[in-house]
Amino acid sequence: PTPTATERAPSPPDGGWGWVVVFGSFVSIGFAYAFPKGIAIFFKEIQDFFGTSYGEIAWVSSIMLATTYGAGPISSILVNRYGSRPVVIFGGLLCGIGMVSATFCTSILQLYICVGFITGFGLALNLQPSVIIIGKYFLKRRPIANGLAMAGSPVMLCTLAPLNQFLFDNFGWRGSFLILGAILLHCCVAGALFRPIGAAAASVKTQAIEEGKENLKEEVTKDAMEMSSPVNIPMETKMEEEGEKDCCEKINQYLDFSLFKHRGFLIYLIGNVLMFLGFFAPIVFLAPYAKHIGIDEYSAAFLLSILAIVDMIARPATGIIANSKWVRPRIQYFFSFSIAFNGACHLLCPLASGYMGLVVYSIFFGLAFGMVCAMLFETLMDLVGASRFTSAVGLVTIMECCTILLGPPIGGTLIDTFGDYKYMFIKCGAVMVLAGTFLFIMNYYNYRMLAKEEKERKAKEEDPKSVRTESEGRNNWNKEATQDGPELEPLREEQEGLKKEVNGT
Repeated sequence: PTPTATERAPSPPDGGWGWVVVFGSFVSIGFAYAFPKGIAIFFKEIQDFFGTSYGEIAWVSSIMLATTYGAGPISSILVNRYGSRPVVIFGGLLCGIGMVSATFCTSILQLYICVGFITGFGLALNLQPSVIIIGKYFLKRRPIANGLAMAGSPVMLCTLAPLNQFLFDNFGWRGSFLILGAILLHCCVAGALFRPIGAAAASVKTQAIEEGKENLKEEVTKDAMEMSSPVNIPMETKMEEEGEKDCCEKINQYLDFSLFKHRGFLIYLIGNVLMFLGFFAPIVFLAPYAKHIGIDEYSAAFLLSILAIVDMIARPATGIIANSKWVRPRIQYFFSFSIAFNGACHLLCPLASGYMGLVVYSIFFGLAFGMVCAMLFETLMDLVGASRFTSAVGLVTIMECCTILLGPPIGGTLIDTFGDYKYMFIKCGAVMVLAGTFLFIMNYYNYRMLAKEEKERKAKEEDPKSVRTESEGRNNWNKEATQDGPELEPLREEQEGLKKEVNGT
């Protein structure tokens, strides 16, 4: 349950059970990112079974990815309402149900529904809460924790690729989907590890505070009504405001649309939407490009393994670097550099004429890809804070959904038009370099504006005129209190005590 207004948010422990939570996030995030790529090994047999084209069967992964990202706001609302643990457990159940149902499908449309929508929605309910819960358990070590959790994607990709091939050879696609549905139920176990922070310790204290506060409220309200005190005015106003809340305001309670007025959030959103136009396409077309220049199938597939292994090492290493005292205060610059570095790798890829050249490209691509993924959510939390991070993730993923879908098809169109893969790599590289440059310049502007606003705030606090105005107001209030007479003093003390309790002081 969401904390009430009278509770203080417990401070992140930065360790302890938090590392168990990181392991659960590692599993959930790994399945969410790697599973849509891992099931592509079954597409050829499914295509022959249903007699469809490769374009029709490829929509299974596209719908799954689109649902995973597009359902971000729904996942954020559910996390705000119920917490991370029940949402992830329910998502794991949906994943298992979707894959088990797919074993009984008799048409490609039914696969779209079972694998694409049901399993994709289940993966969305795994991805968002797993990222959000880390921000509640970690503060000082948050970049390291995020890097370790995000390393689940390459680890799962390396594991699922040979596992799927083994299942395919022994059980066919129907039997494999049944087994994969059972494997995805492990997300429920991962979700069970997401213990709500501070719930057990604060239960007794919260109950005592609530009882005392309710008694105090009753006494103050009764006295205020008898003496026609203005205490009842804010209470009546609050009740009227609650009654006038419409549907949009209730949605905004769980999904903070005021983030679109946040300067740093808008900079991050524009840069990431642009970046995703060229983020996933090089992974999709790396193996086909290797085959296109005459490399055998097994060697071409090994390029993806090299990329995943380097990615696996790069993510936690990036988290350690980002947590250092030199990088942490200006982590947005490091994120911008990672995106631009990723684009530079794609621009240089067409120069790799042989297999060794593609091996070198895969190493640098895996490094750059891991750097971006490790900081993707850390930089967002750095901008908006932990309290608004849940809503920010939901809004970002729904905006990124369109460019994630458009990126690979645009790359495929360029390949079909020119008959060469190099234009696809050049397009992806140029887009990502542009996104990195945009983020670097705009983050520099944002840091300058934040420093200027902080300087103005300090100057305003130190201004003697404003201090004198506050002192005069305080003196006037004391005079009025004295004139009211001593008979109101007990009620005034109760009002002040209630106000302090509500404000958490």
